[in-house]
Amino acid sequence: MSAALEAVRARRSWSKVTDDAPTHEELLALVSAAGRVADHSSLRPWRLIELRGSDREVLGRAINKADGDKGISSKPLRAPLLIAVVVSYRKSKVAHWEQEAVASGVAHVLSLLLDDAGWGVFWRTGDYTRSKAIAKAHGLGKHEKLLGWLYVGGKPVSKRSGRRKPVDARRHLSRMPH
Repeated sequence: MSAALEAVRARRSWSKVTDDAPTHEELLALVSAAGRVADHSSLRPWRLIELRGSDREVLGRAINKADGDKGISSKPLRAPLLIAVVVSYRKSKVAHWEQEAVASGVAHVLSLLLDDAGWGVFWRTGDYTRSKAIAKAHGLGKHEKLLGWLYVGGKPVSKRSGRRKPVDARRHLSRMPH
């Protein structure tokens, strides 16, 4: 079995992580590889925003503002590193949904690479991604949308393996009807 196949089969979400995180330099190498996803017209319609330390508190304030509350939400403090996944739409014949698929592909491949490198990763999405307060906190341009955040940290020691149930490929793979 190939190393890539084994890494994908072993992947799981880590909703709780430790305070360890990859360095900026380690992240650069993984992002460079993740950016190799299939990309119609090579538009690279994505960017990533690295949130560490007090950046997470800025996001926590924006989350509370989006909820109409004061203070700081603790949600972004659940991991030492958050990576905001942004689709940056390019003027092109390539439809917006395809550009979103590329940005999502980058996030997914990056999550696989992080997991394979020993980091715990959880992709968080939700209504906050469409909030004006959140967009402003991330400095999004008018042709950009936030798709979610990869929460990244160390994998905690667990007594259970955390393996996911295998996917029954027969339920999801069919032939073209004639």
